[in-house]
Amino acid sequence: MIELCYQDQYLVAVNKPAGWLVHRSWLDRKEKVVVMQTVRDMLGQHVFTVHRLDRPTSGVLLLALSSDVAHRLAHQFERHQVKKHYLAVTRGYLEGEGLIDYALTPELDKIADKFAHPEKAPQPAQSPYHALARVEMPVAVGRYPSSRYSLMTLSPLTGRKHQLRRHMAHLRHPIIGDTTHGDLRHNRGFAAAFDCRRLMLHACRLALSHPVTGVPLVIDARWDNSWQQLTRQFGWHGLLPAYERVEFAGPSGQDKAFDQA
Repeated sequence: MIELCYQDQYLVAVNKPAGWLVHRSWLDRKEKVVVMQTVRDMLGQHVFTVHRLDRPTSGVLLLALSSDVAHRLAHQFERHQVKKHYLAVTRGYLEGEGLIDYALTPELDKIADKFAHPEKAPQPAQSPYHALARVEMPVAVGRYPSSRYSLMTLSPLTGRKHQLRRHMAHLRHPIIGDTTHGDLRHNRGFAAAFDCRRLMLHACRLALSHPVTGVPLVIDARWDNSWQQLTRQFGWHGLLPAYERVEFAGPSGQDKAFDQA
């Protein structure tokens, strides 16, 4: 089962677990449990994707219940009319707020993009950020006797591949658990110290206009057990009550420790 965040006759939003693929992919042909099939079986009808989340990222995933609604929603995403908000745990201390305005060169997959031009110019990318909390833990990772972490809200204005992960790495504050752009040694130390083996990036909120009624729609997705456990360990419990107390039916069996696309 997968948690439903919102449902009406036109669309459904789910809380995608970390480690789940949105749909079947030749990149992982052995994976049999994916979001689209799971939601289709739950609802007893076809669903249509309108955006995506990386496999290791959890949070709000919006699905349409018809091709027409899917087209309308995709149009909003393409025109940047959907406001996306993420929560992330990053390495080191960050304070205040700011805008990361740093163009990103397209990341090409060796197989999926084998016919794409290998030397595409960097594309504009902007990610506003706001620091919510920070903590120093008496855990030695690498050469330092303690480790510092920040809880961040990130609200990308553009939708480049791995944008938030690459932008935080650009600031030298990589997202914990990022095996592609992060600090691999710190990831291993973090996993051992806090029993947390996932990318600490959660799509917590989508704000958009309903594609049929036009009414403003805000959809939240609460934290899973890994987030809840970590926020308690770091003394952040109660800071964002709207995202606490979600319970899942059980482990998905797909959270492969730091084996992320």
